[in-house]
Amino acid sequence: MRFVTFAAQMAMTMSQTDVELQQKEEGEEDDPSLSRSDSGEDSLDGLTKHRCPLTPSLSPRKRTTSQSKTEPPLLRTNKRTIYTAGRPPWYNVTGTTFKEAFVIGLCGGSASGKTTVANKIIEALDVPWVVLLSMDSFYKVLNKEDQELAARNEYNFDHPDAFDFELLVTVLRKLKKGKSIKVPVYDFTTHSRRKEWKTVYGANVVIFEGILAFANKELLKLLDMKVFVDTDSDIRLVRRLKRDITDRGRDIAGVIKQYNKFVKPAFEQYIEPTVQVADIVVPRGGENFVALDLIVQHVHSQLEKRKLRWDISALASAHQGQPLPKTLSVMESTPQVRGMHTIIRNKETSRDEFIFYSKRLMRLLIEHALSFLPLKPVSVETPQGSVYEGKRLSGKRITGVSILRAGETMEQALMAVCKDIRLGKILIQTNHDTGEPELHYLRLPKDITEDYVILMDSTVSTGAAALMAVRVLLDHDVQEDKIFLLSLLMAEMGVHSVAYAFPKVRIITTAVDKKVSDEFHIIPGIGNFGDRYFGTDAPSDWYESDDGMDY
Repeated sequence: MRFVTFAAQMAMTMSQTDVELQQKEEGEEDDPSLSRSDSGEDSLDGLTKHRCPLTPSLSPRKRTTSQSKTEPPLLRTNKRTIYTAGRPPWYNVTGTTFKEAFVIGLCGGSASGKTTVANKIIEALDVPWVVLLSMDSFYKVLNKEDQELAARNEYNFDHPDAFDFELLVTVLRKLKKGKSIKVPVYDFTTHSRRKEWKTVYGANVVIFEGILAFANKELLKLLDMKVFVDTDSDIRLVRRLKRDITDRGRDIAGVIKQYNKFVKPAFEQYIEPTVQVADIVVPRGGENFVALDLIVQHVHSQLEKRKLRWDISALASAHQGQPLPKTLSVMESTPQVRGMHTIIRNKETSRDEFIFYSKRLMRLLIEHALSFLPLKPVSVETPQGSVYEGKRLSGKRITGVSILRAGETMEQALMAVCKDIRLGKILIQTNHDTGEPELHYLRLPKDITEDYVILMDSTVSTGAAALMAVRVLLDHDVQEDKIFLLSLLMAEMGVHSVAYAFPKVRIITTAVDKKVSDEFHIIPGIGNFGDRYFGTDAPSDWYESDDGMDY
C-alpha cells in the first residue's frame, strides 16, 4: 500500500457547510430544485388516496412530521449544483449492477476538517451523484445510566465502543453495492437517536468520514481509498470549542473537560495510529489544495476504468427474433379498442379527442390489469339474508406509481377504479453528457414492501426508464412478482428488455408495436404522448418512456 504525505499547501477559502446527503424526512415539503431525492419513502399525505374495492379495510395512516429541517441533498458551488443524493442507472439488461461505488474513507481527529475536505472533494470531482456518510450518525443508543454520564460530560464518545460498528458495516456494504439504506439521525443535544431515519441512495462516489473510520477491519475492506486528515491539535481544539458551544449547546467548561479526559487520549490511542493504514495523508485539511487535487485525479481515473455506461444498443439487439414473453398480457383488440387506437394514433386528432379516448383506454387497461391480482374466496351476507360466495384481494393493498410526466396521466383512471389507493411518483431524466437515464426524483408511500404495485407509463419504447423504475421498487423491497407494469403502447424491444431483466414482473398493455426507429421512436407509434396530452413541447432533458422520448 502506497503511503504518501503531502506537505505542499495552497490557501483556499470555502465556508464549511454541513451538507446533508439524505432525503427529506416524512412530512416535509418538496423542493422542486432537488434531483431525485431519494429519500426514498416520503409520505403522500398531500395526495388524494382512493381505496380499491378489492382492498381490505385499513385503519387510517398517521402522519409523522419531522422535528428538524433537513437540508436539501445538494452542494451548490460557484460553477454548478452537485446533486448529492440519487442513483445512476448502474443496471445492465439483466437487471444486475455494473460496478460497485467508489468509496473514499476520511479519517482524522475531532474537528480536523474532515467535512471540509469531503465538500471540496465533492466540488472538485464534478460528478453528478455523490453520497456523504458520517460516522457521527452511528453512535450507539445510550441506556439511562449512559445518558446521565453524557449529560455530565462523563461519557466517552471517542472510544470505539461508543459506535455501532455492526450497523455501520452493514449500511456501508449495501451503499457500496448501490442499494438504498436507512441511516440513523443522532441528536447531539439530547445524546440520543431521533425516531426518524433518513433514506440514502447509492451513487458514483461514496465519501465516508469519521474519527474512527479506519478502526474496524471490516470497514477497511470496504474502502477503495483511505485519506487521513492531519490537523494541528490546537486548531482542532479551537474548532471543537466553537462547534460544541455554538451548534451543540455545550458550555465551555464541559467541552474542555471532555477534551482533556476523553478526546485527546482517544486520539493518541485509537485515531493517530491508524495513519499507518492510510493511502494519503493530508496535512492542514481542506486548505491543502495540492493534496486534494491529487485525490480527485486518482478518483477520476478509477471511475474511468469502471466505465459506468448504460448501453442502449445492447437493449436494442439483445432479444431480436425472440417470442414475446409469457409475462406479457395484451388486451383483446376488440373493435372498440382498435377504434380508440385509430383515433389517438391519428396525427390529425385534436388534443381534446386525444385526451378523451386516451382516458377511455386507460380505464379499460386498469380494469384489465386488476383481473391479474390474486383473489381469495370470501362469504358475505346479502340484504335478503342469503350467503354470497365472492372474492377479495389476497394481499395487503395496492399502490400506484407513475413515471413522470406522461405516466401521471394514468393516475386518474387508477383512482376511478381503486378507492383510497396510495400514489407514488418517479422522475427520470437524460444526462446529456453520458446519454444515460438518471433518477432525479422519487416519492413513494411508506411501507410498500407487501403491496401490489401498479407501475404506470403511457408508452414504453426501449424500456430503459421502466427498467430503472422497477429496479428502484425492488430496492425498496417490493417483491418482483407483485409489480405490474402498465402502458397504453409498448414496443417489442421494450417488452423483451423488461421481461429479460425482471422475469417475474407482469407486463400489461393495450397494444404492442413491432418496430423502433434509429431514434428509438415506436413505429408506427403514437407520437410523443406527453406533448399531445398536455399540449406542450417537451424539454430536451426529459427522459420519459414516451414514444420518441427514450433517447
